[in-house]
Amino acid sequence: MREMIIILNECRPHKYVKGQKKLRMSRKRLFPMFIDLSDKEVLVIGGGPVAHRRISTLLQFTRKVTVVAQKADKEIREMSRLGQIRLEMRPLRRSDFSSAYMVIATTNDRKLNDDIFRICRSEGVYVNIASDRDKCDFYFPGVYMTKDLVVGVTASGINREKASRIRDEIDKALNKIENDIEQ
Repeated sequence: MREMIIILNECRPHKYVKGQKKLRMSRKRLFPMFIDLSDKEVLVIGGGPVAHRRISTLLQFTRKVTVVAQKADKEIREMSRLGQIRLEMRPLRRSDFSSAYMVIATTNDRKLNDDIFRICRSEGVYVNIASDRDKCDFYFPGVYMTKDLVVGVTASGINREKASRIRDEIDKALNKIENDIEQ
């Protein structure tokens, strides 16, 4: 199968600050990259609606998703019951990070999120704190997929609605193209 990949990542241009030798960015400029997650362990911390959306997307790319949460929505519990994810209904432990390739924190606990960020940085694990774009090594994109196409769109954690709308427009355009090709 041949994949075509399109990535859109909105960033403001670099700015020079007077008297400063280094280039300064008004937003993080992220390198667009697609990663094979099929054999990578992904740790999701939190069990609410944001976690559910992230997990649903991740399951299109890997089956190695572990969720640690003291409470989990019924949809996440059902994913666990069906064997799609591993769900640990308990507080987070330092040992949970040992095999994680990436961590996605979806909690509303600022102190816990700060601890998660600090631990991931010290362990060299990619981290995304869903509620704090400044504590993200990567942004979770809006994803559009067909059997041979993956499109990821991010507005660098600034404007999720804009990224979502662009993703929807890409969805419409690509569906039209695919229908035109089939005819």
